[in-house]
Amino acid sequence: MLSTAALAQARAHRTYRERVLPAVYAASVPVAVTAWEVPGEPVPFADAVGQPYEPFAPGQRWGRPWGTTWLRVRGTVPADWPAAQPVELVVDLGFTGGQAGFQAEGLVWTPDGRVVKALEPRHNHVRVDAGPGETVDLVVEAASNPDVAGDWDFAPTPLGDLATAGRDPLYTFAGAWLRRLDPTVFALERDWHTLADVMGELPETSTRRARILRALERAADLLDPEDVAGTATAARDALAPALGVTGSRDTHTVIATGHAHIDSAWLWPVRETIRKCARTFSNVLDLMETYDDFVFVASSAQQYAWMQQHYPELFARIRVRVAEGRFVPVGGMWVESDTNLPGGEAMARQFVEGKGFFLRELGVETTEAWLPDSFGYSGALPQIVAASGSDHFLTQKTSWNETNTLPHHTFAWEGIDGTRILAHFPPVDTYNSDLGAAELAHAAGQHSERGQSDVSLVPFGFGDGGGGPTREMVETGLRKADLDGSPRVRFGRPDAFFAEASETLPEPAVWSGEIYLEFHRGTYTSQARTKAGNRRSEHLLREAELWSATAAVRLGRPYPVQALQQAWHTVLLQQFHDILPGSSIAWVHQEAERRYDEVAVALEALIDDAVTALAADDGDTPETGGPVAFNASPFAVLGVPPLAAGRVEPQPSHGAREGDRYVLTGDAVRATFDAHGRLISLVDGASGREVIAPGAVGNDLQLFRDVPNQWDAWDLDTAYRRTPLDRVQTVAVTLEGAELRVQKTVGSSTVAQRIRVNEAGTGLEIETEVDWHERQKLLKLAFGFDVHADRAASEVQFGHVRRATHANTSWDQARFETAAHRWVHVDEPGLGVTVANDRVYGHDITRSTRPGGGTTTLVRESLLRAPLFPDPYADQGRHVFRHGIVVGELLAGVAEGYRLNLPLRHTQGRTVAPLVSVDNPAVVVEAVKLAEDGSGDVVVRLYEARGGRATAVLTPGFASTGSARTDLLERTLPDQPADPCVLTMRAFELVTLRLARAA
Repeated sequence: MLSTAALAQARAHRTYRERVLPAVYAASVPVAVTAWEVPGEPVPFADAVGQPYEPFAPGQRWGRPWGTTWLRVRGTVPADWPAAQPVELVVDLGFTGGQAGFQAEGLVWTPDGRVVKALEPRHNHVRVDAGPGETVDLVVEAASNPDVAGDWDFAPTPLGDLATAGRDPLYTFAGAWLRRLDPTVFALERDWHTLADVMGELPETSTRRARILRALERAADLLDPEDVAGTATAARDALAPALGVTGSRDTHTVIATGHAHIDSAWLWPVRETIRKCARTFSNVLDLMETYDDFVFVASSAQQYAWMQQHYPELFARIRVRVAEGRFVPVGGMWVESDTNLPGGEAMARQFVEGKGFFLRELGVETTEAWLPDSFGYSGALPQIVAASGSDHFLTQKTSWNETNTLPHHTFAWEGIDGTRILAHFPPVDTYNSDLGAAELAHAAGQHSERGQSDVSLVPFGFGDGGGGPTREMVETGLRKADLDGSPRVRFGRPDAFFAEASETLPEPAVWSGEIYLEFHRGTYTSQARTKAGNRRSEHLLREAELWSATAAVRLGRPYPVQALQQAWHTVLLQQFHDILPGSSIAWVHQEAERRYDEVAVALEALIDDAVTALAADDGDTPETGGPVAFNASPFAVLGVPPLAAGRVEPQPSHGAREGDRYVLTGDAVRATFDAHGRLISLVDGASGREVIAPGAVGNDLQLFRDVPNQWDAWDLDTAYRRTPLDRVQTVAVTLEGAELRVQKTVGSSTVAQRIRVNEAGTGLEIETEVDWHERQKLLKLAFGFDVHADRAASEVQFGHVRRATHANTSWDQARFETAAHRWVHVDEPGLGVTVANDRVYGHDITRSTRPGGGTTTLVRESLLRAPLFPDPYADQGRHVFRHGIVVGELLAGVAEGYRLNLPLRHTQGRTVAPLVSVDNPAVVVEAVKLAEDGSGDVVVRLYEARGGRATAVLTPGFASTGSARTDLLERTLPDQPADPCVLTMRAFELVTLRLARAA
């Protein structure tokens, strides 16, 4: 028999495209529009509404890059329109075919200043509460945001910097209309689209596919192209039997939760993100007026705080929906941060500030970490999540892996200390689903736990630049509640999903350690100034809290709660996963660097105030007068105790020239450099062991071509290793006392180094100043050590991870660039070497076998990149790096990392005893502060640093009436040891202690 399937399918598609879609609106009339262009940055509604507006016609060009134009829209609903059919205002700002959230956007207001809803490419309608003959009067705040990404060809663009973006208008206004929606035709459109979409995913030989096709064919027969509205009901009736076929009992179920991943900054500045949140959240609230089952999740307490500050009436409406359980705060973090680069205390504060805000302002305790788009996940995260009182984790970013596929979708994730939390990696492989058939089929088909737990989560809605779910998506989900040929769709909350997953998968598979993203490895290095600002801010915050708490307890001085919280909020915001990693436009990074400078000024003032008060002389005695140094490190430095102020005891060092070589010596180290300033010998004074491998050098600047296949600021491709560039030239090497000075050129850039033995005489300190003017290049600093290390330890939050230095497996091979914080350490039995830094995160550590035997372990630190997109001038200019090289066991390296990042503060005055002390160096104090609740209690955060069991006693340096172990939010834990200050800790265990002060 002649097959007519192809013809029937073509007819169904054409009927939908040419007849059904255009008939969704039964009638349309244009409205009058006037406009006022804001001359500078955006202004509030109250300032804009009274400005002089001028006529604004379709076809008119508008909107310089990053500009704002306010539109006044007025019209009258035709008197002959039936009152039963809803009326909508439809506005086309000149939308392009690009992605929602990456071009022009608008926010609709009532004339009295109430936010109504957003206007975006797929959200360009607004319900109008006006009947026949009544007037419509609305105001639109239109943002002419440029499409920085364009066609995603990653070409350099001036659009990411306000200074270079230009002023020529970007968009052509297409018009605004009042349109009458035909609910029956709209329902038919969704019926038709849903069935055709499902049909497209079914096999050609499927009976179900054939039955859907025949239903569509019959509907096309019944639909009169000259009277679509009059025959729509008959067409719907023809489709109803196909829509009514339910799925089998074993069909995969997806819990669909509305979502709009809004990047807190990326290809737009923070100020625009604030407006994006208002647009998206108003869209969501509008949908909730129509769809009772619709649920929406939003993470990032910062974004809610913006709404509370800038759009209080909108925030009040959000509060109502939160109380209903339909607008769901998730994640419990201040922002969706990067997790590779933030320090331990900063990672903890993401949850302290995020969950704290949700509890205070919305009465909600979040139970999960929600990080769908961050660039890999630290092995320390499970313990931090659990310590915040949460027990679930969600991401989908690992679907971007270039080489390996994570073997699980719902699993127990085990952290470096052994803590496990239930994790979900949605098999739909997107956080911006539209609930289309292809995506849902993909989710069901690749779900790793199928047959055990047949449920997964699908976040749906336009994201990255916001927008959120559309009514079309919700209507599609409703039709797929139980539809043969599709996974079942059930609207729900993430906590409902995790509860169901826990029940159906009581013994999930375990993934242990970090979840490394095999992609975007360049984010460990791009935008070095932003990274330096983060590192410095984290340590200034530590100092400010420590010395302010000490001054409050010892001297009764007020604790600067507001100033500290403001600084934390800035730092936490800028740890967002497109700011700190360096993958945003120039505007974002310029603003970040400016705000880091402001944080530094504010915190230095707090530190200076507290230190001056603590050191104030009580007289001229050896105990109270003379030079004194404040040591914020948890380790003693130059004889100054941890967390205290004392007299320094520097060790002498010496420099000498021996022929064409230069020798620096200290109490425990002897270093020899060649005529190019490269380290050719490093001898440990204690063992006499040579640390530099035969034929290798240290302090070796290496330049590589760095042109990734895509995602310039994000990616570092392994191809860089095959393209080293011989463009490092020595200009001068001189010895000035005990300091070696090296000058070099690297391509078009200059490098000046100052090298000395550290003041303790235990290792080298290298200061490298680079004036960087390269493009698409990578600069590394390399050290070749004579150490047989099969694994290298890299600092992460509250501990370290050990990664293979070989490439036995595809997982090892893919991990060719890794992140570390203040130090990396390589060792063999009896000898270890640490390379510490004050601002670097990217590393690669490999090993090779020398001719004749012996292993060289090569440690390379990635100093600078020069990507061209999205910031064509990334990293240009001056940078200063400090490195420390010490020989010894791992804790010596941990101490060196703290020393470099927390330099002693020198002043005159008295010594100061520590506020708290710990009797085991393996138990490290990470934070000392006063309690969040204003009680005046002292809070101490500690962790085990060596990676083994440790016992210690914490002793308060003040009168304390009791202590308790708490979670990160300083809530007392139910199970308390007899004496919480007597610590028995497992490997990398994180402990928070609260110490009550005597009155």
